This record gives sequence, structure tokens and C-alpha cells, in this order.
Amino acid sequence: MIHNIRYRIFVYENEDETVIIDSLCNILPTAKPDKEIAEGLTGNPITIISGKITKKRESKDFVAKLLASEDLDKDKFSKDLDKKMDKNGNLFLRLSKEAALEEKLKIVDSGDSIHLKIKIAAFPAKKEIAIPIAKELFEC
Repeated sequence: MIHNIRYRIFVYENEDETVIIDSLCNILPTAKPDKEIAEGLTGNPITIISGKITKKRESKDFVAKLLASEDLDKDKFSKDLDKKMDKNGNLFLRLSKEAALEEKLKIVDSGDSIHLKIKIAAFPAKKEIAIPIAKELFEC
């Protein structure tokens, strides 16, 4: 079970914001993102798109879409759970922006990506309790 999914995407000046939001909606169709403008290290503008999904149905749809992904390596995902989860049971994933444009979900470890913070429903909210729940949820 998932309490919520928070997402964040950095849109750089050479990217089309509308296209990036469309790619987000390919992954989370009901996303209603907020927008904030920040300044990069070199003074260039960066748009930060962020928001939160709280409905169970939407979270279930995301998990189903991820599990159906041809690019999901369940063994690697299972092994990486420990380092991708914090002590409070938040699972941090990065999805390829490029793959999202093609309506695909591809977990990446670095680079230009869609950042997800998935709050696993565990009581008490501890990593040791959340990991087995996440393994069952993501079938790994």
C-alpha cells in the first residue's frame, strides 16, 4: 500500500515545459503539477514541476504500469530497495524523462529524470517494516 507519491522534475531552458508535463502525465495521468522558477548555478532559469498523488487508485495504477514495464529488472529493483529507501519508509525512484515521453517507465540511477518519493504505508513508519511491504507491492 502507498500513502502518496510526490514527484519533481527539473525543466531546463533548452527543454519544452509542455512536452515535459505531457511526459509526466504519461506516467501519472491525474497529476496536477505546481510550477516554481529557480536559478541554476550559471544563472540560467530552471522550472521545477512538482506535486503529489494521494488517491489509492492512482497509486495502484502507477504500480501496475511500473510492473508491466519491459524495462523493469525486478532482481535489481529488489536488491536496490535498501539503498533507495530512507529510514522513514520513503522509496526514492528516478524515472527516465526520455522514456516517459514515449509512455514508458524506466528506472534510472542518475541523469535527467523524474524524481519520485513514494511513501510506503507501514506502521510504524520504519525502513525495516516498509521494505517487506514494498517487496510485496512491487512483486519482487
